[in-house]
Amino acid sequence: MTSPGAHEHDATVRPAGSGAARPELAPADAPDFLGALQRLGYHAFRPGQAEAIEVLMQRRRLLLVAPTGGGKSLTFQLPASALPGTTIVLSPLIALMADQVRALEARGVTATFLASTLPGPEISARLGAMARGHYKLVYVAPERLGAPAFRDICRRIAVPLIAVDEAHCISEWGHDFRPEYLQIGELLADLPRARVLACTATATPVVRDEIISRLGLPADTPQIVRGFARPNLALHVAEEEDRRARERLVDRTLEIALGRGPGSRPPAHASQDMPAGTAIIYAPTRKVTEQESVRLVTRGWRAEAYHAGLEGPQREKVQARFSRGELDVVVATNAFGMGIDRGDVRAVIHLAPPGSIEAYYQEVGRAGRDGQDATGLLLIAPGDLPLRRRLIERGGGDDSPPAPAVVEHKWNTFLELMRWAEGGSCRHDAILRYFGDEGEALGGCGRCDVCRQLSADADDDPEATTLIVRKALSAVARIHRRFGLQAAVSLLRGAADERLERTGLVNTPTFGALREHDGTWLLRLLRRCVVAGWVDFTGDDRPVVVLTDIGRRVMRGELPARLLLPPRVRPASKDMLPGTGSSGHAPKASNRPDAPEAVLDAAALALFERLRAHRMQVASREGVPPYVVASDRSLRDLALMRPRNRDQLLLAHGIGPAKAEKYGAGLLEVIAAAG
Repeated sequence: MTSPGAHEHDATVRPAGSGAARPELAPADAPDFLGALQRLGYHAFRPGQAEAIEVLMQRRRLLLVAPTGGGKSLTFQLPASALPGTTIVLSPLIALMADQVRALEARGVTATFLASTLPGPEISARLGAMARGHYKLVYVAPERLGAPAFRDICRRIAVPLIAVDEAHCISEWGHDFRPEYLQIGELLADLPRARVLACTATATPVVRDEIISRLGLPADTPQIVRGFARPNLALHVAEEEDRRARERLVDRTLEIALGRGPGSRPPAHASQDMPAGTAIIYAPTRKVTEQESVRLVTRGWRAEAYHAGLEGPQREKVQARFSRGELDVVVATNAFGMGIDRGDVRAVIHLAPPGSIEAYYQEVGRAGRDGQDATGLLLIAPGDLPLRRRLIERGGGDDSPPAPAVVEHKWNTFLELMRWAEGGSCRHDAILRYFGDEGEALGGCGRCDVCRQLSADADDDPEATTLIVRKALSAVARIHRRFGLQAAVSLLRGAADERLERTGLVNTPTFGALREHDGTWLLRLLRRCVVAGWVDFTGDDRPVVVLTDIGRRVMRGELPARLLLPPRVRPASKDMLPGTGSSGHAPKASNRPDAPEAVLDAAALALFERLRAHRMQVASREGVPPYVVASDRSLRDLALMRPRNRDQLLLAHGIGPAKAEKYGAGLLEVIAAAG
């Protein structure tokens, strides 16, 4: 068994350094774990598994964050098979539950699952067997928690362990919130003697804190974060608005990743020069999935569409053909992929950005699970920002709009993805820092588009940067709540534009203030101003730009313009596509990292953790999600800046006057205590 190396983030978990011996798993109430491991068909632990089980047994509580395919299931299956009683596993993935139950039964472990897909008599029969203590593991869909019969049985039988899979679903701030998960805390309260293991593949520090809070676990619950480094994935981002150019990028990426052209079949035996495998293309809408799958079929690829609008039998047919290797490409919405366990996905392509880094990394992480080379391509376009803002403000499509706090959070998580897409440092290392897994940082993967294009031509003149940014923001101020970003670009370039003529803006000093820069570069500059929080959009059907209060202060010189200017675009051959050595349509990146991606040294990381603990205490006391107190990015800024007064506190990302008034004193006290 192999996996990426383990990294344990929480200070309460004993590190297992490269030279450390594997801990002995022999607590008094867990006899013969190694024997149970062999009965499950394994001969050794993957890195990090033994440590996680030891912490769970000794501390009785654990939040485990590891990517899909990293071996999280053994962390609860092994104790469940060795401990007396029936372990409850909560999971939203019915297909995965059924697969794991079949695998356990094949190894002689009694297990079953309860889900709405089963007929009533079968559910009753399984509940009866559960009440008699027949099963070692019972997998349960979270909606089952509302059934009185199930809850009553849980109270009457011995339950040594409750495992919460996909635990991020309990977080309203996560990318896949499911209201039925809110009932899990009640089940844990009913069974206080049971151990609790919460597992997830995608959780930032703020989401991890909310998982612990909503499950009702102690604030000092150990957290292990490991295995996020995926250096076999070559990650690329390409900004391209032209439809035909986007199609060429997709086609070339497929040919390179799959090692064959459309119409050719995969070889019987894969080799380095001609790999087998398949690809997944994620599309933003059902309509686009249908259009793209038809296009690929026309080109000769074996492709099919998959989305929630298809009938159940059709979705099952597509998934079965994918699993059997009968398709080259599946074009899908994000409804496809949960529970998919195919190791030879050679490429994952996004035709538009998803809603967050968590969602992106979960989806692109379905490529290359066999450890072999794979490609991730994310296509972005200038219209992504206003479109996403409009979708967020519309909410789930019902009559009630989402709460302002929810809109703010979802918008900020999308901006984190767009900030990552802008580049500035190794894409893998930026993701590891985002998830708090800095111990696995690669120091540059050498394979992503940014690493391939790093150069030393960054503009390091802060005064020049400040002047350019203030001019750009002055253009936004001129068109505030009237036009979109393109009008600001025209204003800065001094370009002919009927809107500027009509409103007299051609007669202002801002007209042509940055005429030495081309329109593409200026648009990228303005988008960086958006992700910095200085420019925003209205949520109307035709979004227009807004200069925020903090943006106005930056424009006036009251706050520093901390921004990495967009790099110049290096002319590239049309053949320089992902996988060939460069990403021809991606920008040439600077070697100076963007401020939000700055690496925390040991002292700053320790302060970040103290600030997280303080955030947890305040959130629990006030009964609010941790994000309401401060975001992860805000805490990272505070750990780096170490402000000593309110004015300095306001320089941190996301700390406005209201938040400083309510929470500032406590934050400053933690920082001062750190020295």
